[in-house]
Amino acid sequence: MATAYAAPGAGANGSQAKSAMNNKTMFAPGFTINVNANKTTTGVGAGAGGEGGGSVETLLPDPDFSSPARVREYCNSLRAAAFSLSFQVAMGAEIMKGVLSAVPDPEGRPFGSRTRAGKVARKLQKSADALRDAAKNAAACYSAFQQEYEEEINRVRHRARRTQQPAVNWAEQ
Repeated sequence: MATAYAAPGAGANGSQAKSAMNNKTMFAPGFTINVNANKTTTGVGAGAGGEGGGSVETLLPDPDFSSPARVREYCNSLRAAAFSLSFQVAMGAEIMKGVLSAVPDPEGRPFGSRTRAGKVARKLQKSADALRDAAKNAAACYSAFQQEYEEEINRVRHRARRTQQPAVNWAEQ
């Protein structure tokens, strides 16, 4: 049996606490949270590039390869975009296969509609695989850049380091 909490100053029978529990008003914040908000970085709505998404120009930074950091940024952006797109295209292939499987086969062959749907969706699945490979190659591109230009990167990296301040020799007075 649950007992009601009687606040200090409440009556001996706890009538104030019981009435508060019977009221059943819960805490409700004075604001709402929109979970399905679209994030845009260019100030243009998410549907500006056509049905279902933004334009390709917003996925990648400008191809400015003037520093190792810019090469890394471009390769990482390409890898992330291709990886994300590969998931979306693979999902689209599965949805296409499911939708087209519902279309009856004109010749009435058993499993004919599923076979036809598989042939069509296979091309979209190959596109998803190619995007996944593009993501792998983008990561490999930066790795190859680091290996090929290791000497130049290290030369600049050493020059960019701050020179150490001479230590104070307290024994010398």
